[in-house]
Amino acid sequence: MASRIVAPDGQAAARESESMNLRQIEIFHAVYLHGTVSAAARALNVSQPAVTKVLRHAERSIGLPLFERAKGRLIPTQDARTLFDEVADIQERVRSLRQATQNMRHGRGGLLRISALPSLGLGAIPDAVARFLRGHEDIMFDLQTLHHDEMVRKLYERETDIAISFEVPLSAPVAHQVVGEGELVVLYREEDMPDAPSRLHLEELREHKFISPVQSGPIGRMLSSELKRQDVELNEVVSARTYYIAAALVRAGVGMAIVDNFTAHASVSPGLSNRPLQPAITFDINAVYLQNRPPSKTASEFLALLSEVIESL
Repeated sequence: MASRIVAPDGQAAARESESMNLRQIEIFHAVYLHGTVSAAARALNVSQPAVTKVLRHAERSIGLPLFERAKGRLIPTQDARTLFDEVADIQERVRSLRQATQNMRHGRGGLLRISALPSLGLGAIPDAVARFLRGHEDIMFDLQTLHHDEMVRKLYERETDIAISFEVPLSAPVAHQVVGEGELVVLYREEDMPDAPSRLHLEELREHKFISPVQSGPIGRMLSSELKRQDVELNEVVSARTYYIAAALVRAGVGMAIVDNFTAHASVSPGLSNRPLQPAITFDINAVYLQNRPPSKTASEFLALLSEVIESL
């Protein structure tokens, strides 16, 4: 049976502060994420008794139990789950503050937190960062890849400041600016189509094995809509949820794939080629951010350079 970590009685709780201090927030956050006192202690490089003591003080501070013990693990109460959303935001702000002070100590001018789709992270983003740092040695980048369905959460939870994506989330308090344009292309082995024209019609792919993108993503939806419009049905043998996996499957001889031009550019190797479609299927590349957190001057400069890199590809 699970045993509850009991909060103190009402009078004792009243004598404590009704809010948690930063140390208590840090301990609560670590225990919530790691599930045990020992794992939280290792993550924070402190002793287990110190974690237990601070956690108990945190529960006294708010007058609520935060965890229940079950089979050696600490299970968050419903109140703890509700509290965690707020705590995660505070932790991220504290992390940003620490990073800012560290940057100042090392003479750095700021931190740019950029997330991008994997296909853009294969080439466009690294190229832009490399070029940007040549004239901004004092800037620190925090880079990560994400998928479209993660975008709003990462922006809300302050895990990133700007998300570079192919579409803008609907019904979310975000703003965006277009930083470039992409295009769908056919990625194939040259031996499978040695006399390929400069542009390919979907009709010409009927007789080839086809690696399809997942239908829920923006590229999958665009392609599905165009196939339906042209009344073309392809011989789908594999469905790939990420475009670099699709590119690897093409390289392995599984079939052809329709991917974005950035994936195709990053996947160039001997024996592989790509051709755009006829008619062309294009899409915007967007820099997405929260409405109340527009890009800083430095971030705007980076987005301008990213736009140039995208145009060159």
